[in-house]
Amino acid sequence: MLGRLNYDALPFYSPIALGGAAVTVLGALAVIALLTWLKRWGWLWREWLTSADHKKIGIMYVVLALVMLLRGFADGIMMRFHQAMAVNAPGYLEGDHFQQVFSAHGSIMIFFMAMPFFTGLANYVVPLQIGARDVSFPFLNALSYWLTVAGAGLVLISLVIGKFSTAGWTGYPPYSLAQYNDGVGVDYWIWALFISGFGTTLSAINLMVTILRRRANHMPMMDMPVFTWTVFCASIIILIAFPALTAALALLASDRLFSTHFFTPTDGGNFMNFANMFWMWGHPEVYILVLPAFGVFSEVVTTFSSKKLFGYKTLIYATFVITLISTLVWVHHFFTMGASPQLNAVFGIATMVIGIPTGVKVFNWLFTMYRGRIRMHSTIYWTVGFMVLFVIGGMTGVLHAIPAVDYNLHNTTFLVAHFHNMIIPGVLFGYIAGYQYWFPKAFGFQLDERWGKRAFWGWFFGFCLAFFPLYVLGLMGLPRRSSLIFDEDMRSLLYVAAGGAVLILLGILCLVVQLYVSIRNRHALRDATGDPWDGRTLEWSIPSPAPFYNFARSPKALGLDAFAEAKERKIELYEGPYPDIEMPKSSPAGFVIGVAAFVLGFGVVFWIWWLAAIAFATIFVVVVMRMFEDHGEYELHADEVARLDRAHRGEIAP
Repeated sequence: MLGRLNYDALPFYSPIALGGAAVTVLGALAVIALLTWLKRWGWLWREWLTSADHKKIGIMYVVLALVMLLRGFADGIMMRFHQAMAVNAPGYLEGDHFQQVFSAHGSIMIFFMAMPFFTGLANYVVPLQIGARDVSFPFLNALSYWLTVAGAGLVLISLVIGKFSTAGWTGYPPYSLAQYNDGVGVDYWIWALFISGFGTTLSAINLMVTILRRRANHMPMMDMPVFTWTVFCASIIILIAFPALTAALALLASDRLFSTHFFTPTDGGNFMNFANMFWMWGHPEVYILVLPAFGVFSEVVTTFSSKKLFGYKTLIYATFVITLISTLVWVHHFFTMGASPQLNAVFGIATMVIGIPTGVKVFNWLFTMYRGRIRMHSTIYWTVGFMVLFVIGGMTGVLHAIPAVDYNLHNTTFLVAHFHNMIIPGVLFGYIAGYQYWFPKAFGFQLDERWGKRAFWGWFFGFCLAFFPLYVLGLMGLPRRSSLIFDEDMRSLLYVAAGGAVLILLGILCLVVQLYVSIRNRHALRDATGDPWDGRTLEWSIPSPAPFYNFARSPKALGLDAFAEAKERKIELYEGPYPDIEMPKSSPAGFVIGVAAFVLGFGVVFWIWWLAAIAFATIFVVVVMRMFEDHGEYELHADEVARLDRAHRGEIAP
């Protein structure tokens, strides 16, 4: 009746695993106790869990990303300390447990930290930047979020019940086939990614349609802010790349559940087909993550340099070139797999070419800052730190574009260092900068600057110490994914890398302290103007926090940097009569489907088929009921809109 769910699923196989499970359970119980003590369950249900407001959904995405950052970093620092202790010694993680930690770290950081962070910032900011009152499909937006939460929940529950995958974050066959890995771990990985992937795809459709159809007063696309452009291009890549991942996961699940042979070479399959499909998604995924971060840096540079972006059109064209070429370079991820020299040459050249439009962007930002009135806000620190480290990562990437060189470096920690050199400065620095930049728009008060800068220095120096030694270790021949190390000469560099992880931990703690201090001092840090940074785009033209209807009247289209133009030319952005506004109603349907999707995934992982059937039936019934719901919106009359708008603007009047 309970399938594979039995006593052995409990985490008693390791004291460390038991400790991780205890922290997870106690953390959940602490949140439940706090909400109960504060009597906030009703408020949480009405205002957040059932909300269709794109701003609240965006905030919830970012909260999920920050929670998963803590979880994923815990795995990362565990690996660094284990390897430092595992030179001619067993370390403190048993081999399979180390592989679980390794697999969970990569899966969490890519799928459940970086992706929700991007989607959260995009959800909150894009409608405000284009003058829209909401996304095109508010319910679909909520559903996308709860599917992502369902996938993240499966990863978190694997800490407590069962084990996570030991097949790496890429899940390559044959390591992930039932013949060699018959536990629940790989199934956790498959269904967490499968469910959350649907949410990501739906979110990309929503963002694309919103950008194409919801721009205020027919705003020309070439007047859109750069962040909106990068989200648009990232959404295009998602729609191209994610179906390949979904297909790969579905075929792998079929091999495990139904004994098909898509990836079993002894029975006519080919595991290289999985590698092809995975990296058809995997390399574009890097640009899905990095392009929106480029958009954040563009917004930060123009705002805190008090200048228009240098070469706006060239930056947009460069973004489109990256969007195209990003889908044409995936084979460089397996130059070591025996493809023909001609094929390797084509993909090696494409990999080198994609560095050109990326380099163009760096010059755009540098020339924007040149002779600008730069204000050294913490977001500028993250931006400059990104440019320094990202250029270094790009240069090491060019080495991997050469098949002969990559053949020697690919399976070493040199590649680990390169990958993190692109993702941490290129993605995470950008998203943290965006979090700092748009925080006052979301909550009505600024974040404490001192702690923001301290967090940056912890991350910057911590990154350098944690990952630069891995370049040297890779050149010395240290294999990646290795839980045991036998070269005594590597010990000192591994100690340095572990010390760097501690500095990153201090950077994370500074972000936590920053949030606490900012909430405590929120009255002193209050954004009383709606425009704390002398912003240039439309989101800064409305009060902070943004009203639930975003814009009482549609803004005028004044060209690029519309709000800066309006301030400079002393033009009123909002004129004319107040309209009636149609807003989406809250609905529990998205939350219910998300919970059912989590239960469905859990049931399939443990072969509890009756539970999976009930969950699937629940999803089907809720979707059908939603199809027959004709009135998912309510109307806010013009008089009420006028009253609310005047109240907001009366509160923020100087």
